[in-house]
Amino acid sequence: MQRLGLFIATCGYLGYVPLAPGTFGSAAGLVVFFAVRSSGSTAVELAVIAGLFAVGVWSGNVAEHHFGSVDPGPVVLDEVVGMLITLALLPVNVTGALVGFFLFRALDIVKPWPSAQFERLPGGLGVMADDGMAAVYGNLVMRGLLALAPGWFA
Repeated sequence: MQRLGLFIATCGYLGYVPLAPGTFGSAAGLVVFFAVRSSGSTAVELAVIAGLFAVGVWSGNVAEHHFGSVDPGPVVLDEVVGMLITLALLPVNVTGALVGFFLFRALDIVKPWPSAQFERLPGGLGVMADDGMAAVYGNLVMRGLLALAPGWFA
């Protein structure tokens, strides 16, 4: 089960990329976003987010035990879910999705309150929750951008 947990947490070992694994994880999140969005179903979109978050808590626990550290760098499933939350239920085009990508990356690095505090939650919950909170902020900012300039992003 440990191998499976690490495989999932690192998104098929994508998290072992030596430079900017979080950015690669977020890019994988964009791919997952477009695949999920192509279903045309809000229920599918929300179910994938909830399911991946739950799997991320489990696999994040496995990864923290394996690496012996809190929120280890190779874990990138949290970035995938963060991208999905950032763009959730928003009518974005490719430009909007890319803006969401850069916005989420910035918020994930800065970790506005209470994102950094959520990282202190135990185990995999902390791994997932800090990126989840940054993504909620990203979603709210994207909603503002869509309201201000819908022709650019939708």
